Amino acid sequence: MSITAYLAGPDVFLPDAIAHAARKVALCAQHGITGRPPLNEDVETLRTLPEDRLWRVIYDKDVAMMEECDIVIANLTPFRGPSADAGTLVELGWFLGRGKPIFAYSNTATPFAERTRRHLSSVPDPLPGLMVEGFGLPDNLMIPGAVLQGGGHPVVLPADGVDRAFDALDVFADCVRLAAGACRR
Repeated sequence: MSITAYLAGPDVFLPDAIAHAARKVALCAQHGITGRPPLNEDVETLRTLPEDRLWRVIYDKDVAMMEECDIVIANLTPFRGPSADAGTLVELGWFLGRGKPIFAYSNTATPFAERTRRHLSSVPDPLPGLMVEGFGLPDNLMIPGAVLQGGGHPVVLPADGVDRAFDALDVFADCVRLAAGACRR
């Protein structure tokens, strides 16, 4: 049985996104999973479109790819703030809503509340006194809740409790192994 995984995450914004995606696809293949990163390799041809059309073409292309995939493996490493990438979270919700299995990882072992407090020490709080949820979770409780509900496993984090670089692949590899094992049961 072949498993196709949508590789969600802000990795598409990396300067070496195509090479990085190729490494992720190769790791998936080692476990019998076909990884599908939502790259826009043909972005040069797409750039001829006006901006108000271009974003819609990319969105439609990504949704079509999600439709073709059996599962999602989502990179929830904090992106441009203390939480996961907003677009990745929409994709996670899309898979949850369709009852397709969800697997996710984060290269950050630091709990969400701690990251948020650190972030708020460097930017003005929009409304002083707002609560920061605790629970020791890797992100807002709705995110690990959706991952657990959608795939039956918690968000995969660095096993040694040490944060990784954004583009590190060891925690992703752990998540792929977990997904492969779970999908073969």
